[in-house]
This record gives sequence, structure tokens and C-alpha cells, in this order.
Amino acid sequence: MQSLDFAPRVVRRTTKIPCQVVRLRDFSLVADVIENVSPDGLLVGPADVVLTGEPVIVSFQLPGIRDYIDCEATVARVVHGRRPGETRRGLGLELTSIAPFSRLLLTAYAKRLPPVPPAYRHGYGRYSEIARLAS
Repeated sequence: MQSLDFAPRVVRRTTKIPCQVVRLRDFSLVADVIENVSPDGLLVGPADVVLTGEPVIVSFQLPGIRDYIDCEATVARVVHGRRPGETRRGLGLELTSIAPFSRLLLTAYAKRLPPVPPAYRHGYGRYSEIARLAS
């Protein structure tokens, strides 16, 4: 029998940190607030129009720390605000180039924050309806 190795899921943490997310192509500001954080990525908003896969530069200062964290990221998801539970635009960023000490600071900071509350998942509430129709 084969063993299935599953990586532990990274928990995203809720926060509000001012930041600057700049598109690498034309150096225009596309987002200015970090809404949630994980060691490998960020959700930022409000966001201007950016394509998935586009490289950006992120700069922010963690509360209580004087130094800025500067890193490169790639747009992994564009949140348009159309799904249930989404209220506005945002960008999901995957951190691609970050200094090891900055990643350590970000990980330590994220562990102190509360996790993101679970959102409504479309299609998962139908079991009671199926049970009702089957009987």
C-alpha cells in the first residue's frame, strides 16, 4: 500500500498593515493594505487591475519593527469581489524572493495573529437538500 504524504496546510492570518505593492512593469502602485498574511504569501487590497502571473514588488513595515521588509512576489490570484463572501477587489500574492531574516520576522509575526475565519464555500450546504429530496 502506498503512503500518501500531505503537506500541512499553511494558516493565513488576519491583519491590516499599510504597504506598497508596485507593478514591476511600470512601477505603478496597485495595492496599499495587507489584509492577511502567511509565511509564503499575502492578500492585499484594494487593488488596481493586474494580471495573474505578473511580478510585483512589495514593501511594508511590521508593527513594532523599524525596518522595512522588501520582497518580490507574483500575482497568484485576482479577487474580483464577485464570489459569495467577497466584498471588494484584492490580490493574492505568492512571495518569490524574500530575505531569510525577513521571512523569519514575517513567520513570527503571523503566529501572533488570529487565523482568517472560514468563508462561505459555495456548494457545500446542499447535503441537507439532497437528504430531503431523497426521502
